[in-house]
Amino acid sequence: MEEAGSDGASEVSPLAKWRNNFSKIFQYYLDRSAPHILNRWLATLAAAAIYVLRVYYVRGYYVISYGLGIYILNLLIGFMSPKVDPGQEMFDGSSSPTKDSDEFRPFDRRLPEFKFWYAATKAFCVAFLMTFFSVFDVPVFWPILFFYWVFLFFLTMKRQITHMIRYRYVPFNFGKQRYAGKKPAESTSAQSKD
Repeated sequence: MEEAGSDGASEVSPLAKWRNNFSKIFQYYLDRSAPHILNRWLATLAAAAIYVLRVYYVRGYYVISYGLGIYILNLLIGFMSPKVDPGQEMFDGSSSPTKDSDEFRPFDRRLPEFKFWYAATKAFCVAFLMTFFSVFDVPVFWPILFFYWVFLFFLTMKRQITHMIRYRYVPFNFGKQRYAGKKPAESTSAQSKD
């Protein structure tokens, strides 16, 4: 007689199958959402609004909000920073284009927009779920946390903007010159009539 668990690897538990199927479906919809930037950010804004309303009505969970703010600030810095730090690049032997004659290279982010959006959305969802557990509701004087976060935001943004000015890069696309490329040539029949 064979034992019930003798097959070992050939049998997969129903929970593992369900998790694998859910993971595939989730990844499918996540991949399909990639080109819809505005809709993704509107959904994240809705999640943030739901979280803010939850914290406002419960009147607590300020430590979670502070941690969420620090995490979002960290993501923002990664989003605004170049993949290769120009300050370190000079020591490596390669250099970024600093003169008009140098080759143009587009801005390559350390944290791409999609990963920034995904991490921020997950953070708001996890923070929202944490507001349902009273163990995370630590009593604090929230104005101190708020002003400390504003102070950190100010210092961090000042350092980031100084870095952007020093190495002359702009992490945003608005306001930059766009090139349309070549215009399609007219048909040869119209030219031959002349």
